Amino acid sequence: MVTRCDEAGSPDAKDAPCMTDRDEPDSVLAPFRFPVFRDIWLASMASNLGGLIQSVGASWLMLSIAGSAEMVALVQASVAMPILTFSLLAGALADSFDRRRLMLVAQIVSLLGSVALAACAWLDLLTPWRLLAFTFLIACGTALYAPAWQASIGDMVPRRAVPGAVALNSLGYNLARSVGPALGGVIVASASATAAFSVNAVAYIGLILVLARWRPRREDDMLPREAIADAVRAGVRYAALSPAISTVLGRGLVFGLGASALASLMPLLARDVVGGGPVTYGFLLAGFGAGAIAGAAGSGRLRHRTSSETIVRGACGATAAATLLAGFITVLPAALAVMCVAGAAWVLALSTFNVTVQLHSPRWVVARTISLYQMATFGGVTFGSWIWGMAAERAGLLIALAGAALTLLLCTLLGVRRPLAPISERNFDPLRSWPHAGTEAAIEGRSGPIAIMIEYRIAPSEQSRLLAAMAEQRRVRRRDGANDWTLLRDLANTEIWIERFRFPTWHDYIRFSRRTTHDDAAAYDRIRSLHRGPAQPLVRRMLETRPGGRPACAIPEEAEAEISAQGCIDMRVS
Repeated sequence: MVTRCDEAGSPDAKDAPCMTDRDEPDSVLAPFRFPVFRDIWLASMASNLGGLIQSVGASWLMLSIAGSAEMVALVQASVAMPILTFSLLAGALADSFDRRRLMLVAQIVSLLGSVALAACAWLDLLTPWRLLAFTFLIACGTALYAPAWQASIGDMVPRRAVPGAVALNSLGYNLARSVGPALGGVIVASASATAAFSVNAVAYIGLILVLARWRPRREDDMLPREAIADAVRAGVRYAALSPAISTVLGRGLVFGLGASALASLMPLLARDVVGGGPVTYGFLLAGFGAGAIAGAAGSGRLRHRTSSETIVRGACGATAAATLLAGFITVLPAALAVMCVAGAAWVLALSTFNVTVQLHSPRWVVARTISLYQMATFGGVTFGSWIWGMAAERAGLLIALAGAALTLLLCTLLGVRRPLAPISERNFDPLRSWPHAGTEAAIEGRSGPIAIMIEYRIAPSEQSRLLAAMAEQRRVRRRDGANDWTLLRDLANTEIWIERFRFPTWHDYIRFSRRTTHDDAAAYDRIRSLHRGPAQPLVRRMLETRPGGRPACAIPEEAEAEISAQGCIDMRVS
């Protein structure tokens, strides 16, 4: 993990993310001040260019060898399905392991899949299902890469520059999208789909080289690595108990379901509505990409002037209108204008979702929340591609587009009930003020269960305020890993209230305590302000022990506070 600059704005390392008061975080180019981000962004754009060229080749080749609207739509579904299937696992891996190495592995997987696809195409061995299988394999590398890359943004640039960096990611992809599809159409028309597959294989090399040179700094963690299954559960729990994130997941799912129609059915629009071939299809994709570039470039100013919810509602409405109009416009220039509108709306909605998730997630879980967002959105894209493909095959293209437009209007209406959280200055950095818990006796990290009891003294007149604050406290505790949360009231002394919760092991308790953020502390401070006993509420940390059990661990009295090779912790009261 890279280091950050000090309060004076001077970086303490060459590539440290640092932003002074003179910088403009709303500027879309501000993140380019940081070399690591800039280098990976440029290499990723080249890789995206190759991927989009490959996508044009795969879609048009499928239309040639299968001739079915449903099979053409499945090409888009095969790209989105790995994100739905593996994204959460990829997020847990990115939060648990070296992100750079994970990104390297992901790119190598995609490279191998691209080489195999090109080889089979050259040898004329591709069938519709083999083409889908290779497209799926390449997309698996993308699914593994995306959470690690997105989560690394916060390590490459300061928090103030994260919205701009997310917008630049969209801008880079859509710069490639504005050129790649048209170039792909030219390559397919003048050479073959096989040539498009070969170009994509070469495009991965630059990003692999950049990642191989990158040397991010990582903080040492004395705790053993969390099991992947536990990490997955922790990510799901955090997202489910975070209103800001769970709202994005629901809206992203519905938006992806409706917005997938244009992308998955665009080859049919090019052939059957506009009356063109692969070059026309490439131009329609280029128009979509050009609109996305405009949307990404203006997203910073738009976020500064209006709310996230307003942006998303407008994007949903614009995408719905463009989806419906696309089925009636037969003139290429008008179709390009519609695609530009759809592209701008697409990137504004997705970048707003992405920024909301990133800025409402602490660093320990950010890859998992991003992966859940991607699963929700691209899950909608996957099922939407399949649904609208079947609808076009059986009921007609116009019916499919009308159904997608109605779905997007539903996404707009959902904002009335569950609006997106504003992109505020809430601080999700670790509080880092929790001291090692003291114990009279040594205890193993795997010992447990651990029960925590916090005693408050609350005046009768403040008890209604306490209950309201405890409702938020309960959500925060459970979200960060506490189990069996309860609130107890002493029957003998009604001023005494006890908050009680448990953890499976001592290590789980330490992880929970290290996850506390500045924003979380505000909830506890509200409760502590109601406490009228000693300066601090009384905290008891207790090991649940069965009768007849043996001591957790025995280590020398002179041992320092550390986690030993045997997993023991010696944390004595100081």
